[in-house]
Amino acid sequence: MEGLVKVGQLILGLSILVSLHEFGHYITAKWFKMRVERFYLFFDFLFPIPTVLNFALFKKKIGETEYGLGWFPLGGYVSIAGMIDETQDASKLAAVPEPWEFRGKPAWQRLIVMLGGVIVNVILGILIFFGINYHQGNNYLAKEEINKAGIYAGALGKEVGFRTGDKILKVNGKEYKEYSDITGAVLDDKPTYTVDRNGQIVEVAIPDDFLNKLSDQKSEFIQPLYEFKVAKVTQPAEPSFLDKLLNKQPAQPLPAFTAGMKDGDKILAVNGTPVKYFQLFREELLKYKNKPVALAILRDGKVDTLKMTVTPEGTVGFATEYIIKKSHEDYGLGQAFVVGVHDAFDVVWKNIQGFKKIFSGQVRADKALSGPFEIADMYGSHWDWLNFWSLTGLLSMALAFMNLLPIPALDGGHALFLIFEIVTGRPPSEKFMERAQQVGTIILLGLMVFVLGNGAFKKFF
Repeated sequence: MEGLVKVGQLILGLSILVSLHEFGHYITAKWFKMRVERFYLFFDFLFPIPTVLNFALFKKKIGETEYGLGWFPLGGYVSIAGMIDETQDASKLAAVPEPWEFRGKPAWQRLIVMLGGVIVNVILGILIFFGINYHQGNNYLAKEEINKAGIYAGALGKEVGFRTGDKILKVNGKEYKEYSDITGAVLDDKPTYTVDRNGQIVEVAIPDDFLNKLSDQKSEFIQPLYEFKVAKVTQPAEPSFLDKLLNKQPAQPLPAFTAGMKDGDKILAVNGTPVKYFQLFREELLKYKNKPVALAILRDGKVDTLKMTVTPEGTVGFATEYIIKKSHEDYGLGQAFVVGVHDAFDVVWKNIQGFKKIFSGQVRADKALSGPFEIADMYGSHWDWLNFWSLTGLLSMALAFMNLLPIPALDGGHALFLIFEIVTGRPPSEKFMERAQQVGTIILLGLMVFVLGNGAFKKFF
């Protein structure tokens, strides 16, 4: 069920993004009186070969345009008469351009049509971030709150020089406001952190290969130290109908339930070692896998002791509630719009920084590029509309950025050729355009295979 929720959110998010992207091409083409022959969400052929496995799950012709839903769920397209793209080649174009064809229009009009999808994605991204900021305001973990206890340094944090309890004073030599300023700085060139370590000022510099290690998600970087309490003790699972039918033995209750732990308990120590913060509690439990422990707990103002045996995974069986004070500020319409624009284009800036690090060799492509598997995981196994729209807004801006890359099969490649035509006064030959389209498609296909294969390998192996 959780997998279906992930896939459902991924499909809905991509459907919104692709449909509106293609609508950008469609509406600008109609604006300049070009004939739009097809408007498809997903491909009705085996991309990138337009003549293989041609069928649609749904199609209906209205006027001169056929609207449809393809079977190949990666992308979509608008087919404009007289345009060389992934759906047709130069051999299908008439020698003399018709007035309603793409190639029969002035270059500046064709440029607007090519950029129509990107423009709509940018507008969508801004509107989403504007709506989120207006509705939610800004909920953040302030510098002052983080530095009450300092940060927790995970394995990767310790490797680069942090220590648990460090109080971060500055990021890249500048004051900062909230926790996201700390984590976001890792994309900067040679980021540094100024920390207070037991009264001593220390500079922590992030090495060039840091992002490769961070993307593995096997080692933690840094986190605020969280006080915590028991939110919900895990109850014994009820046997399913199939379990009963097969006379399968029910799973044993988890240690916390068996020992009598209750919702709201606050854990003070593990075998006498104080664990005020959740990360320290987790570290201590991992030392006692399959071993007995005594947990000192605070319940209704009284201290008690619960004895139990830790599971092989290093857990005892409860959901955690973090006790930490977040700051909040409301935004008016104007301020929410300004912040929304900033948030939207910050996605583009982070993409640029990421590509710069890939091409400079600081980050490996297999660590940095995400495909459908990773995006589905980001949407999550529970339907959360705030997370859904936040991620969809981020993807909308990322899609706009990716489509502007100067690769011939992408909008950016077409736009590059049109700018060349506007500047020189003559277009590239149709044969050149066809060959460029083929090369660009091969590049995109190779990138798609790489991203899908890399994602599948990381997911299943």
